[in-house]
Amino acid sequence: MDVISILELFGGVGLFLFGMSYMGQSLERLAGNGLEKILQTLTTSKKKAIGVLKGFGLGLVVTGIIQSSSATTIMLIGFVSAGMMKVSQAIPVVFGANIGSCVTAQLLRLGDLGGGGVLLQLVKPSSFAPMMIGIGAFVLIKAKKQRSKDIAGIFLGLGVLFMGMTFMEEVFAPLKESEEFRKLFTSFSNPFLGILIGMLLCALIQSSSAFVGILQALSATGSITCGIAFPMLIGQNLGKCMTIILGSIGAPKKAKRVSMSYLLFNIIGSVILTIFLCIMYFYVKPAFLDSVMNRGSIANMHLAFNVITALILLPFSDQIGKLTGKLLKDTDEAVGEKELRVLDARLLNTPGIALNACKRVIGNMSEKIIENYYLTVDLLADYNDKTFRKLMENEEFIDKAETALSTYIIRIDRKRLTPDNKMVISEILNSISDFERIGDYCVRMAYVIQDMDEQKIHFTSAGINELTSIFSATKKALDTTYKAFQNDDEKKATRIEPLYNAIRQMRTVVQEHHISRLQNGTCSVPAGVALFDLIQSLERIASHSRNISLHVVKRVRGDKTFDDMHGHALDPEGEEYQSLEIYYLSKYLNPILDEPIAEAPVSGE
Repeated sequence: MDVISILELFGGVGLFLFGMSYMGQSLERLAGNGLEKILQTLTTSKKKAIGVLKGFGLGLVVTGIIQSSSATTIMLIGFVSAGMMKVSQAIPVVFGANIGSCVTAQLLRLGDLGGGGVLLQLVKPSSFAPMMIGIGAFVLIKAKKQRSKDIAGIFLGLGVLFMGMTFMEEVFAPLKESEEFRKLFTSFSNPFLGILIGMLLCALIQSSSAFVGILQALSATGSITCGIAFPMLIGQNLGKCMTIILGSIGAPKKAKRVSMSYLLFNIIGSVILTIFLCIMYFYVKPAFLDSVMNRGSIANMHLAFNVITALILLPFSDQIGKLTGKLLKDTDEAVGEKELRVLDARLLNTPGIALNACKRVIGNMSEKIIENYYLTVDLLADYNDKTFRKLMENEEFIDKAETALSTYIIRIDRKRLTPDNKMVISEILNSISDFERIGDYCVRMAYVIQDMDEQKIHFTSAGINELTSIFSATKKALDTTYKAFQNDDEKKATRIEPLYNAIRQMRTVVQEHHISRLQNGTCSVPAGVALFDLIQSLERIASHSRNISLHVVKRVRGDKTFDDMHGHALDPEGEEYQSLEIYYLSKYLNPILDEPIAEAPVSGE
């Protein structure tokens, strides 16, 4: 094989990979979001076994369409990361995906057709590939609707795939008579060497379908025997896991369990078939190991590997799920399931104990909110996806806790309530919505910061100092509110409103400062929009903290007439209120009043 032949081989492989990718993308676009919705919603059933079979079938069909088990598995990793699918739902889909990836090899077996009449010749890939490329390209150029373009893309991709296959076969054709080439393959007499080569080549190509396609093209030389193909196919099933391993880097543990199930499927299948191969190779030595393989027999062997592995492992999908949990030290409990378990229906007839359970859950809920606030501050200082995902995981628990508490507390036996119990119920019902809204504003700020990172928006040093000050004031409001609520501390609760008013004044000052910087050209409009969004969210967090403090005051005082929606814990004109407000203004507002408004611009704001 000379240099030109090697270049032609690379061209053929490139066409094959491009055609397969383009066809899969066109099929995926044609299906729209349907594939994702199917995977997300149709993997469960009242009967567990039926749910497993549905998931398996869906994985097979979806991967058969997009022609990439890796793509399907990475999609599943995304769903599990987002909490839209459980690990137990994803594993049968992974098993089905491995079988669905065998469709391309089955299509390529059409190249074995030969002889016969004109009709039989027309269905050979080398004959219909140019025709499919011509039709697909013509429609793609002329079509105006996206659906027509996607259908044309399927034809074009399939045609290019078969054209690449034909190119590879033409490069390999002269090797039929090459004694050196035959010696090269006879050197694979050790099956473990074949497994290693298959694994490394597939990991390099990043596509099991492409690897099998190349092996099918090589079969045209007549040098590929069963004893050579079998180990290499075992190896490629290990090599294709590299894409999944890379795709799961940085994902949460539950998502990593999906990639591990994919890895276990191929490792277990490879081990079982390697044992079978060694028995055949070293002890039985059947004649079929020396039989020459063609495209069809390679496709069938590839399919059989995945079908046999799936049939063996599918009944144990639950056990494999648990194994991944043990290996990664993760549980199957949904987010917040353990914390919400304290809301036991058996406590509903004992209101005092039930309300204490509610307070515990609100404690967990508020801790997550405060953690999210700190995470938001961290994101502003140094944005990273891991911190953002942790924040969203906390938000999922906050939303679940708010719904669970609202549902649980109205079921408490009203006939057994004491006057104090009634005040506690009022405090909790009014406070949980405020806590939940604070959590929402933390998420809102996180999205603003994410957009800033994507658009490369930065604040000036003055803007950063102002934000740092208002963030500190709001943090103080949050921490004080949490302690006041948890400890029924009226004294701490009375401090929130003066602090809230100080934060309101800070918001006005920061806005004025930004407008001044905008006018003198030291900051930008996009940064100003982000800044206004952040300080508005901070002011709303302080406002909801004030609401919670008033609910606490009403409950601790036991004063049913106290207006905890519009009232005041302290007289705004009184000495204590005024002195607190002056203290907070001097601590948080005065430092930013001393900052120069104009300064040399920094990239961004």
